[in-house]
Amino acid sequence: MSTPTTSVEELLLTADQLLAARTGATAAGRHRGASLALRTALELSIDRVLDAAVPGLADTTMRAKMLCLPCYIAAETARRTHAVWSHLCLGCHYHQYEIGPTHDQVHAWRTEVGELVGSLTA
Repeated sequence: MSTPTTSVEELLLTADQLLAARTGATAAGRHRGASLALRTALELSIDRVLDAAVPGLADTTMRAKMLCLPCYIAAETARRTHAVWSHLCLGCHYHQYEIGPTHDQVHAWRTEVGELVGSLTA
């Protein structure tokens, strides 16, 4: 696993700032940006858990990590992690035929990611 240049806490703070509209970007851009910051924070936390359990496991694809995660953390936490990660993946990507995530959706994801990061680092 490579050493990240940004910490999980910084990514969560970035998401908070984007949700608070402290930038000049459009609302859709802020929501997608916050979704990306949240997904990255969650992925870094997952990598830390898996790398601590089995060195090198964090170097696989995220889908493979999601399949392995229930072996190393509580099943309910792994289920919640996979669910919010899936939603964040959809929220990050731009599609012309879809409306991006709403402020309320991203705010709910922020709450869930904050709780999961706390669970994964405990």
